Amino acid sequence: MKKLYGIGTGPGDKELLTIKAVKAMENSSVIFAPNNKGKNMAIDTAKDFISNKKIILIDLPMGKVTGEDYKKAAEIILKEIPEGKIGSFLTIGDPMIYSTFIYIMKELEGKDIDVEIISGIPSFVAAASASKIPLTIKGESLLLCDELDENLLEKINSIVVLKTFREKEKILDSLENNDFIFKYIKRATLEEQEIITDREKILNDKDYISLILGRKQGGL
Repeated sequence: MKKLYGIGTGPGDKELLTIKAVKAMENSSVIFAPNNKGKNMAIDTAKDFISNKKIILIDLPMGKVTGEDYKKAAEIILKEIPEGKIGSFLTIGDPMIYSTFIYIMKELEGKDIDVEIISGIPSFVAAASASKIPLTIKGESLLLCDELDENLLEKINSIVVLKTFREKEKILDSLENNDFIFKYIKRATLEEQEIITDREKILNDKDYISLILGRKQGGL
């Protein structure tokens, strides 16, 4: 039987790759990842361990992916992994958090392939470390989202907002109106990492690899 690992490569720092992820990649006959105009951040993170591997970038157009695209991706994976061999699909962060791999995994259900997940360090965990903002402590609640519902803010203590290039001003207004302090973390763990607290600088930054961490004032 064929085997596929869904591997989280973490936030971008190659030193944060897990030993298990590296071993799986080294044992793989072929490496898959989403195609981003011929590039992929997960591939860049893992390049030291896959330089001698066959790499296939699969077209999954960001913001425009359809069910048919996921079906085609699954078909490519099934075709390209030799019988009895191993393949690895790389994704930034963790495969089970806002990942295209979730949908590909669904398409592979019932097929003659064994799928195993290898977790990666999520960007918001790395960002919390970099900014020294606790995500949550005993008795608290944490909201992780990529689209903010302001109605939920009164019920939580901490928040992570991913993909902040969308409606950034509305997000900041909502956090300020609900007594949250926040930091904007750009490219956590990478050389370009930046932690910004100034509202205007946050609004003017257009980097896609960014997120906002917030905590209600008066907390730890």
